[in-house]
Amino acid sequence: MLISMFSVKFTMARMHSRKRGKSGSHKPSKKSKPVWLRYQDKEIEQIILKLAKEEKSQSQIGIILRDSYGIPDVRTILNKKISKVLKENNAASQLPEDLSDLIKKEIYISKHLGLNKKDMAAKRGLLLTESKIHRLSKYYKKNRVLPADWKYSRDKAKLLIGL
Repeated sequence: MLISMFSVKFTMARMHSRKRGKSGSHKPSKKSKPVWLRYQDKEIEQIILKLAKEEKSQSQIGIILRDSYGIPDVRTILNKKISKVLKENNAASQLPEDLSDLIKKEIYISKHLGLNKKDMAAKRGLLLTESKIHRLSKYYKKNRVLPADWKYSRDKAKLLIGL
């Protein structure tokens, strides 16, 4: 009885550091459309498409909608995610956002290692990032987000990402 009253909430450990994750805010459990919202569904979709044409990522679009337009959560209003809106209008990117972010990180680390040959911490970071890319690409191949014959190489990545 006492244990359940004072139970400690354990979070998942970080992937490579064996430490617990960062605490963060949680979305409200009430999932209803805000009464004070002044945008209609079509207007929100047009804003999303306009931001996508400006080459903003899905997370950047969500942040801009929240901070500039006062739209707290697209999913509760439109009953679909930003990625679904982009796919329906053929504005989605080829690679998933998290995979492209990892590829960008790997490219930046490899550029850094080109200038700083003896940076062993960066060398380890490069190995860890590359293993995350391979793990994530394996997941996306299994779920058919990426084609089954998709292979990652650093040379092609620079062309894909455009850095």
